[in-house]
Amino acid sequence: MIYAVDQVNWPAEFPEKPEAKVEVSNDHENLYLHYSVRGAQLRAVTTEDQGPVWEDSCVEFFCQVPGDDHYMNFECNCIGAMVASRRLSRSEDVRPLPADEMALIQRRCTYPRQTIEERDGWFEWEVELQIPLSLIFRDRQPVFPQTLRANFYKCGDKTQKPHFLSWQPIPLPKPDFHCPQFFGEIVLE
Repeated sequence: MIYAVDQVNWPAEFPEKPEAKVEVSNDHENLYLHYSVRGAQLRAVTTEDQGPVWEDSCVEFFCQVPGDDHYMNFECNCIGAMVASRRLSRSEDVRPLPADEMALIQRRCTYPRQTIEERDGWFEWEVELQIPLSLIFRDRQPVFPQTLRANFYKCGDKTQKPHFLSWQPIPLPKPDFHCPQFFGEIVLE
């Protein structure tokens, strides 16, 4: 299934709208996310996992297992540096994935894992993530539910033209992706 990440939730302050979409598929062991982005900026200053990748040219996937109070966030910049955690909210009960679990998430990116100081122009890039379902459905193995509550994002908090796009709309006064109440439903086949 392909999802357009095209909701400009705060158009007065952040009107920038790069083109972004994500193709989602899965098998019995992994969730596959293939992001395609076209935009006028490219930035990747964070090269290490669990660093502030959202400040760069970044794509994100937040998901929640139905019936669970916690959700997970997977945020990846255009060179493959990533943040991943399980949390109750932006600041409550935040549990970053340890290095051994981060290593289980396979990443393929258009650009190598090297710093990219911000560039203007027209850029097309892709990020492919292979996330083991066992990281998301920790307590529900070996039978996984057929749906996830989720949202997909494209952001660049510290780019020259900051932007905050989502798949599902976020009706809040200022940018905040940590809002599971606005997640939509995706079906795992």
